[in-house]
Amino acid sequence: MKRTALTTLIVVLLLTATAAMVWADKPTGFDAQGNEIGWSNSTCRKIQSGEIVDSAGNPITVGYDQFGYNYQAHMFHGRYCDSDRVLGGDSCDVDLMMKWNDAWLANVDCDGDYSLDRHYPLPSYVGSGAWLTNHMWGSWEENGTTCEWDYFVKIVAMRDSDGCPEGSPPIWGQFCVIQRVYNSPCEGAGGIELLITPAGFGAYK
Repeated sequence: MKRTALTTLIVVLLLTATAAMVWADKPTGFDAQGNEIGWSNSTCRKIQSGEIVDSAGNPITVGYDQFGYNYQAHMFHGRYCDSDRVLGGDSCDVDLMMKWNDAWLANVDCDGDYSLDRHYPLPSYVGSGAWLTNHMWGSWEENGTTCEWDYFVKIVAMRDSDGCPEGSPPIWGQFCVIQRVYNSPCEGAGGIELLITPAGFGAYK
């Protein structure tokens, strides 16, 4: 698969959740895997309540669902074709792992709309510190040889209304691509493309 084709595989989380501009309780810590903990004293609605639903109105549960989403842990691990929460379809030969932070998509509902919050308490992602990583990999056959490829991209919310810094392409209106990694030995291609200097995992200088 050619590099230009890979860039079309970047996916957006498909739960629709709009956060109102309200202050919400923050998690009090993280476990060894970096997952948020400490919501027990929060007034926010939790996944465990069974009341938070996805964009189709289905209750969200703790752990991995049939599509590959683990909203409690802020992860997706499954097939690319299932990332739209519809099993099967195109690109079922592509594996995908996504990770995101609370600002991108929280694992609680603090604004009372029974959906997982996004970028709270802000009205948009700009300035929220939200980030998402996508790691995709797959293979194809060429002249009797199995050729493997993998692609990684790191995306962060724009820091302010000035947009993305020089060298960082904008994407989806409110985000910047800050890193891409591509490897395809059969094509003789690969390497890290560091588009801007990171100031942290989900930030930039």
